[in-house]
Amino acid sequence: MFDKILVANRGEIALRVIRAAREMGIQTVAVHSTADADSMHVRMADESVCIGPPPSTDSYLSIPSIIAACEISGAQAIHPGYGFLSENANFVQIVEDHGLTFIGPTAEHIRVMGDKISAKDTMKKLGVPCVPGSEGGVHNLDEAKRIGEEIGYPVIIKATAGGGGKGMKVANSAAEMERAFQTARAEGKVNFGNDEVYIEKYLGTPRHIEIQVFGDGKGRAVHLGERDCSLQRRHQKVFEEAPGPTITEEARAKIGKTCADAIAAINYIGAGTIEFLYENDEFYFIEMNTRLQVEHPVTEAIFGVDLVREQIRVAEGLPMSFTQDDLKINGHAIEVRITAEKLPEFSPRPGKITQFHAPGGLGVRMDSALYDGYSIPPYYDSLIGKLIVHGPDRPAALARLGRALGELIIDGVDTTVPLFHALLQEPDIQSGDYNIHWLEKWLETNLRG
Repeated sequence: MFDKILVANRGEIALRVIRAAREMGIQTVAVHSTADADSMHVRMADESVCIGPPPSTDSYLSIPSIIAACEISGAQAIHPGYGFLSENANFVQIVEDHGLTFIGPTAEHIRVMGDKISAKDTMKKLGVPCVPGSEGGVHNLDEAKRIGEEIGYPVIIKATAGGGGKGMKVANSAAEMERAFQTARAEGKVNFGNDEVYIEKYLGTPRHIEIQVFGDGKGRAVHLGERDCSLQRRHQKVFEEAPGPTITEEARAKIGKTCADAIAAINYIGAGTIEFLYENDEFYFIEMNTRLQVEHPVTEAIFGVDLVREQIRVAEGLPMSFTQDDLKINGHAIEVRITAEKLPEFSPRPGKITQFHAPGGLGVRMDSALYDGYSIPPYYDSLIGKLIVHGPDRPAALARLGRALGELIIDGVDTTVPLFHALLQEPDIQSGDYNIHWLEKWLETNLRG
């Protein structure tokens, strides 16, 4: 059993890990930049280590500083949370080389799944359905045009090392291919240091469905159903729910088993998420995230499990505490991501919180590192909280979300809370009839006029 874990992150996810560890009787070490000295995760941990100045490249992304913090504190394991170094294979290897335990998958699994081409090739071999497209990287315009004709337009060109919507361009015809191809390559080079791209069939009105999987590293794995993350702005998730309002029990069982079997076959360890586009009752693999997801609480709510606790357990070499037969869906859960941004342009608005009150009551969870008087630093992601509700069914969860949003108080900075009040009034949201393009179109009409 670990005696002490270092949490290589900040904000609400650092708090999330600290809480799980504390319930397990494990001490925690918070790392922080100078800008985060007064952060809640620093206050909540058993001890803390300053690892550098405000820029993340000099603190939360500084591998030597994090390893040194382990040596100073005597931490035996590192939980990366999400973002920062959570999917950095080089970091995992260095952690292991120093005799420490990385609470997550192996460096090799992160490396394979971190490259979209190798991830797609691996998933194809494991029987996971994929979007029609190029077999690997596409290196010149002639090849790109040939593939476009073969699979049919529209197509999407994606940077192999891309993420967050960067390095992705759509070509609706051969005439648009040259510009889209060159732009995707250029964005890949600038943002990720890699201009290799690949091409896939562009689906017109898909939903974004992701399957939560969990493996013990010894050939055993389960799936914990799906989450619908289709409400997105610039490829960034805004509103997530589980189970998906359009997924049948039969479809869930089939794709879930396919995903669980796939990660069992590669001896995957810990939490992972296999993401799909879903259209006309067909699933098409797009990527695998080899870490805990921001939206993991909705899965925890409907299955009654603690995924962080389970991550720590399997990293210690213990078996999973549940089997597939133990996992039964109970009700419906929804999460909204609250950011410190000004509408309608969604521009970041860091500043001092003059008043904060989290909603409560049955089926309400607020994951946030805010407190009265806290100053949100301008150096990091604008996510300041996740409001999660759980109810016996989807209508009850929506009603509970509306009630909880009404109780939430965040004064001192602009937030996206008004967006969710407005969305809950929309018939399409009430019925669950939306796709990955719905929110962008709604924003154009309702917020940007």
